[in-house]
Amino acid sequence: MLFLDTNSWLIHRELDEEIQELENNKEYYIKEIVKDQKDIKTLKDSSELEKFAREEYFMKRDDEEIYIIEYEDSLPKNKKDD
Repeated sequence: MLFLDTNSWLIHRELDEEIQELENNKEYYIKEIVKDQKDIKTLKDSSELEKFAREEYFMKRDDEEIYIIEYEDSLPKNKKDD
């Protein structure tokens, strides 16, 4: 005999899949938290913080000039040029 109600095997299977997906997400976010904690620890050093600001946000000192060099193969291609 087979009874189908709100606690059927299909519902349990879907819930088990959702639990597995959430556990995978949990592992991913734990790894990301550990990585971010390492980044925060390194950024407490003023020279590392300056390096990060220069590379990521193109910040500069008052007496400096910054030139951004883009290589041809790193630029997006236009469909008109092809």
